Amino acid sequence: MFWKGSKAAINTDPEELAKRGLDPQAVADATKSKEERWFLMKLDIFLLTFGCCSQVIKYIDQTNINNAYVSGMSEALALNGNQLNYFTTYFNVGYCLFLIPSQVVITRFRPSLWLSGLEFFWGILTGCIAACKSANAIYVLRAFIGVAESSAYPGTVTLLMTWYTPLEMAKRIGFYHSMQAVGSMMSGAIQSGINSSLDGTHGIAGWQWTFIINCIMTLCIAVAGPFMIPDFPDRPNPWARWLTPRDKEIARARLARFTRESPNPINIACAVRTFKNPILYMMIYIYVSALIAPSGNGYFSLWLKSLKDANGKAVWSTVALNAIPIGGSAMQLAAVWIFAFGSDLLRTRWLMLIPQCLIGLTACIIMTIWNVPNSAKYYSYFILYFCTASGPPLWAWMSDMLPRDAEQRAFIIAVCISLYYAINAWSNVLIFPTVQAPHYKYGWPVCIVLWITCGLVICGMRIYDVKVVRPRNYLIAQEVAAENAVVATQSYEGQQVEQVDDKVAVEDPKSSASSVRVLAV
Repeated sequence: MFWKGSKAAINTDPEELAKRGLDPQAVADATKSKEERWFLMKLDIFLLTFGCCSQVIKYIDQTNINNAYVSGMSEALALNGNQLNYFTTYFNVGYCLFLIPSQVVITRFRPSLWLSGLEFFWGILTGCIAACKSANAIYVLRAFIGVAESSAYPGTVTLLMTWYTPLEMAKRIGFYHSMQAVGSMMSGAIQSGINSSLDGTHGIAGWQWTFIINCIMTLCIAVAGPFMIPDFPDRPNPWARWLTPRDKEIARARLARFTRESPNPINIACAVRTFKNPILYMMIYIYVSALIAPSGNGYFSLWLKSLKDANGKAVWSTVALNAIPIGGSAMQLAAVWIFAFGSDLLRTRWLMLIPQCLIGLTACIIMTIWNVPNSAKYYSYFILYFCTASGPPLWAWMSDMLPRDAEQRAFIIAVCISLYYAINAWSNVLIFPTVQAPHYKYGWPVCIVLWITCGLVICGMRIYDVKVVRPRNYLIAQEVAAENAVVATQSYEGQQVEQVDDKVAVEDPKSSASSVRVLAV
């Protein structure tokens, strides 16, 4: 991504570029005017609020299958063996198959309609699970729910990267990401409340009420989307009446301040450029490893259910099985805020990722040993929730490294998440099979390897960032600033300058030829 033409007189001094705001990890954002602060507040009220509400509902819909399984669904439908794993597998298959196409669509179609429409669709499907009489019917519904939900997380992160500046971004992505923990806590709380108050009402079992209530909540959020999502700064949503003409000017100026751009439609050229970029492969490994390595905490409830007292009676009731993991979700919520806010405050990304690897590694070592007091197992399960906060600093880091290639950022997000779901579709059955519960003799050693290698790749990407990416971005940013200065003055040494779309044509009146400099996208 370089300007074609001469690169003479390019200032690559980091201190000078930091003063001008060209290195988001080296300088604080410019002092904001009252207008910009009001615009930022409106962004938070509408875009971020919708994203957070949608994420809460999405995660309730995504995790309620586990709560329903231990709350009567397994007995009602005569489920056994690895069927709970397969519910996740079918969801993951639908999710990963449609995720990349969805990211392509979101750069070509209005996100406000696309994201809201799919949310409405998955809400209907979630409600249909309450009427299922067999595992096969649930497999089909879970696959289509995965298709519909595949747009939500990557699409919203793409929007947040577009509207927020680098030092506003990680904390917003973190706040959005933390809603997964809120959704998980609410899912357990809702299930506990349903079991206590609605189980058997109108002849409907508690686990069925779970899906019915989820459906209603999802539809309520979906209908608000077309009016809350602003789409992109260069093609704003006309239904978002809260976005004024002045707000649109401020949004474009904020992007220019950090040499950012809205995404162009993803095409073959973007895909080729992405697959040639080493950042893609490092991002894939870090993202996938950092999600699979702590995934054993998803089977916390099964371990709790296996605990018996001296008389062979279950230690925990059904209500407690849904309530206890809420504490882990609270730890996840705290971790996301700590690492995301710390990433922006301390202006570092990689140092927010390494501690999670070290903490997760110790927990997995304990679980591999297994013959330890139950208190150590409680600690390990709970602390693994604290190691599920890699997303916000990782996405912010990628945005820092690819400031002017928004479509490549959107494509990398899609590839990383789709590969995670593609791998998780079979890996959770292989390394954490339900029939091995409560002890998974293969899963925990695999997680040890993932934590170690993930930490090594993070260090490798840090070196690549400092040695290759930052110097390259300094050159790009300085050239962009120089070209913008030429366009602004509309003259340069007797030449006439005309800006056409994303190209700058420089015509020399002494020559019949024209030279055109084009930013490679």
